[in-house]
Order: sequence, then C-alpha cells, then structure tokens
Amino acid sequence: MAVQKRDEPKTLPQVQFLTVAEVATLMRVSKMTVYRLVHGGELPAVRVGKSFRVPEKAVHDYLQNAYFDAG
Repeated sequence: MAVQKRDEPKTLPQVQFLTVAEVATLMRVSKMTVYRLVHGGELPAVRVGKSFRVPEKAVHDYLQNAYFDAG
C-alpha cells in the first residue's frame, strides 16, 4: 500500500461531466425529462451555480440498466 506524503496533493479520479442539454441529446429525450430524472433521484448530478452537471458514466449506467425484455 502506498503511503501519501503530507505535501502531495490528493488526486481525484477524472470524471467527465455533461450538461443537461448534452445528456438530453445523448439519451434522445427532452431536457425536461433529464431534469425529472435528476430531481427524482434516478440520475445523479452535481449543482454548479444554477445548472446541473451529470457524470457521463452515470448516463451510460442508467441506459445500461434501462434495458428490459419486452417479449
């Protein structure tokens, strides 16, 4: 296990964030649908000022788990 020195800054994992408009385009839904998913807790997001940013991985995970067998 690596020991971190006191003066070394902690490195955060790289997370790619998307805007609500980018999520809507990626999912092919309206921005209002994305806001509903965020406010309903189905899609995690962080608030930056007055807008939301959604982790790209969260969008892909949501879509992966949204598949269902219609047959």
